[in-house]
Amino acid sequence: MSSPIERVFPPHSLRSAVGRAIGDFDMIRDGDRILLGLSGGKDSLSLLHILLDLQQRAPVRFALGVCTVDPQSSGFDPGVLEPYVRGLDVPYWLEQQPIVESAKSSMSGDSFCAYCSRLRRGILYRVAREQNYNVLALAQHLDDLAETLLMSQFFGGKLRTMKANYVNDVGDIRVIRPLVYVRERQTASFAKMAGLPVIEENCPACFAQPTARQEMKMLLATQEKHHPKLFASLKTAMRELMR
Repeated sequence: MSSPIERVFPPHSLRSAVGRAIGDFDMIRDGDRILLGLSGGKDSLSLLHILLDLQQRAPVRFALGVCTVDPQSSGFDPGVLEPYVRGLDVPYWLEQQPIVESAKSSMSGDSFCAYCSRLRRGILYRVAREQNYNVLALAQHLDDLAETLLMSQFFGGKLRTMKANYVNDVGDIRVIRPLVYVRERQTASFAKMAGLPVIEENCPACFAQPTARQEMKMLLATQEKHHPKLFASLKTAMRELMR
């Protein structure tokens, strides 16, 4: 049995941003059973503690479980996550699948990141169904949505970004992104302050060459230096696209 771990409390700025997003997009409803996809990065670990805090404060009652998908890439070791999550008294599942190896023979037209993301999502859906969770929580934040918006326009000719709350194609699981109003630097600051057991990004496929997403991140960072309110404007512009 894992030793109990002291819960850490997110700062007001994080709680407030998540609370507004949950309210604006009706993300969490009374009786929901939420499965959090936990990669071990700063964003998903921050979201774990935010949801735990919400369980204590929110007027709606919901259950929370956690699942990590291990793609079995070199250098990724999720071993620290299970004792940590169980120490918080949260149900935990670790799903291991050789996604990196299978990509070599099964990818057709996709980038590795898109292929990996699709397989991870399928595994999370399966675990949610098997364990009777009706909601899947993902930890993409405002920076991710802004990067996705630019990639969609630059390379796809479309005005699209990630949705904040939607039902999957099968129609049995809602997918929510409670961090859509949160900046990446906020989760980074909280993770560092709280000493969360962050597993740094280490996928060799992602580091093999610069990605379009990284290019968008750098472009946005450059523009934000000249326009400090850039992300506030983007959040307003994207709000309807998130629905």
